[in-house]
Amino acid sequence: MISTTQRKPVSTNSTRPSNDLFLRACRREDVERTPVWFMRQAGRYLPEYRRVREKADFLTLCKTPDLAAEVTIQPVDILGVDAAIIFSDILVVPEAMGMELIVEEGRGGPRFPIPLRSRDEINKLGVPDPHAKLPFVMEAIKTARRSLNNRVPLIGFAGSPWTLAAYMVEGKGSKEFRLAKELLFSAPKDAYTLLDKLARAVAAYLNAQIEAGAQALQIFDTWGGLLGQEEFEEFSLRYIKQVLSLLKTDGAPVILFCKDCGHSLEKIADAGAGVVSLDWKTDIRKARDMIGSYVALQGNLDPVMLFAPPERIERGVRSILDKFGKGNGHVFNLGHGILPETPVEHAQVFVNAVKSFSPQYHG
Repeated sequence: MISTTQRKPVSTNSTRPSNDLFLRACRREDVERTPVWFMRQAGRYLPEYRRVREKADFLTLCKTPDLAAEVTIQPVDILGVDAAIIFSDILVVPEAMGMELIVEEGRGGPRFPIPLRSRDEINKLGVPDPHAKLPFVMEAIKTARRSLNNRVPLIGFAGSPWTLAAYMVEGKGSKEFRLAKELLFSAPKDAYTLLDKLARAVAAYLNAQIEAGAQALQIFDTWGGLLGQEEFEEFSLRYIKQVLSLLKTDGAPVILFCKDCGHSLEKIADAGAGVVSLDWKTDIRKARDMIGSYVALQGNLDPVMLFAPPERIERGVRSILDKFGKGNGHVFNLGHGILPETPVEHAQVFVNAVKSFSPQYHG
């Protein structure tokens, strides 16, 4: 059960970073240029990250606060991005709820060897106190905040209830997530029970990250796009709204990323997050016309663009800036996570291009 002990957010949470472009853009305030960061920016594309990984396997890295904080800060030091995002994995939440999580190097990613297959198994899951079950994440946030020394904001994150449920039922990553979707169609009441538990667990986890010092949050609904529009609203967006309704953010911006869900853009924008992150299949001009008057937008260069020659990357950046147009409320990012094989010098071209081209769209 979640502890009833009242905890106050750390005082450093209200300290304004020296570079607060990201926070101001999330709030649609005036900025001198468009801020830029990457989803999955702490990762294998960086040689410095790979050197840290030589010391520890993936889960050990996630659960060792000093190492997690070190790789969190690397992209800030190396690329000059305008925000850091804490290094962790969305699947530590199901593990904290009572599921065994295995990450085998080079064998298809994380998996749950005993996936959820019955109502009884769903009922046995707990809604954990994140301070007790996930203390390593909170310590990593505190350590990263100290090391960043308020240079840039630190983002916390979690997976959406549906995305987490998809892994928990399927047992591993999948193109179709047939078993997970089958649960929705064949046993919707069981799905509701699971998704409600996950919504409460995710909200408690994100609140704990804020208390530890996270200055913004992002919710990743990576697999929302596997569902049809009606099912997305019933089994994904409904529970994202539940999470958002339970958050106590102390004024921290919340970003919502629903991949391949352009069919529900207005409803996503109405869910309660202040920032909507767009995948690369969504036209940012159309998105701004539809929802840009009341939420900020994040995105949305195709991650594969970073394998192109530098001049093509620069054209891609300029194209998105042109489509968004003049004004505030834009955080530049990719339309999904940076790919592990991305040349680091191309990631640098991307960051430099945003910093060079975006000032003309402001002021």
